[in-house]
Amino acid sequence: MKTSSDLVRDYLTTVEREASALPADRRQELLADLTEHIEVARAERPGAAIGDILAELGDPRTIAATALAESGNVTAGTHPGDDAGAPARRGKVHPLVPLLMLILALPFAMVFPDLPGPAFAFVFRITGAVLLCTSVHWSTVQKTTGVLITAVLPTVVIAAWNLSNGGPEGDTPALVANVAMLALLVGTATWLWRTRRA
Repeated sequence: MKTSSDLVRDYLTTVEREASALPADRRQELLADLTEHIEVARAERPGAAIGDILAELGDPRTIAATALAESGNVTAGTHPGDDAGAPARRGKVHPLVPLLMLILALPFAMVFPDLPGPAFAFVFRITGAVLLCTSVHWSTVQKTTGVLITAVLPTVVIAAWNLSNGGPEGDTPALVANVAMLALLVGTATWLWRTRRA
């Protein structure tokens, strides 16, 4: 007959095996979290059967599948063991494409201030934001931050500038504001590039 320690070890081993596609540090973090949950539950309910505690945690395969889905390694409906040796899924668009579109929208509008320059810049900005949001290379938080800083903020600033000054004027404050905005865009794109998933 298996002891409580054997049951816990078997449970954690199953989770580890099913989550083998996770990066090692994330997999160890998951196992440490589960171990802590088990220990806390056992301390709070010393008379509870270990089988009941493990059942409350959930099926090891489901836990592994959830962790894999959160990390972007498995598409919905795929069993984690089916692609344990497969690389993470790749996006259809190279991650550099949305970043370049978001960065180049502002210089394009600066170089061609009359129509169709601003219209093309707006299309670049929207297309870059959509490609960024649909990319598999960044987390939801990174996508949201990227879109807010590289697409929404420049649009709001440019609209406010044009409304307050009666239109674009080639004066020094406008140039300084545009250069500062461009530096912010490049900085954000660099951050996104460095934090992207392979």
